[in-house]
Amino acid sequence: MRDRRKAEQRGRTAELLAALWLMAKGYRILAHRARTPFGEVDLAAVKGRTLAVVEVKARATRRLALESVGLRQQERIARAGLSLAKRHRLDGASVRLDLVIVRPWSWPEHVRDAWRASAVDR
Repeated sequence: MRDRRKAEQRGRTAELLAALWLMAKGYRILAHRARTPFGEVDLAAVKGRTLAVVEVKARATRRLALESVGLRQQERIARAGLSLAKRHRLDGASVRLDLVIVRPWSWPEHVRDAWRASAVDR
């Protein structure tokens, strides 16, 4: 139980750091831990005409963070993002699945369109 609470706190801290990082990059945070009929989204952020549906992972490496989100979860996040776009009346906005990786003693890393083949190969 104690480990679970520590992991939960680590996740909340990572989400706060990710939100601050995205705001510093010019994103407007629309939602944090947003619940949709398809599941929860860590962060939803808008920049221009793009809604970034952001999964936040506290992991040691980029590869571990990318691999921690399977195809099923990616599909769920995408459906949740479309639901959020509709809820926030973002008609015509493109929806993108992003990842923010939070590592110890490093700046967060924002990976745009994270599960596209080229993002995974980097």
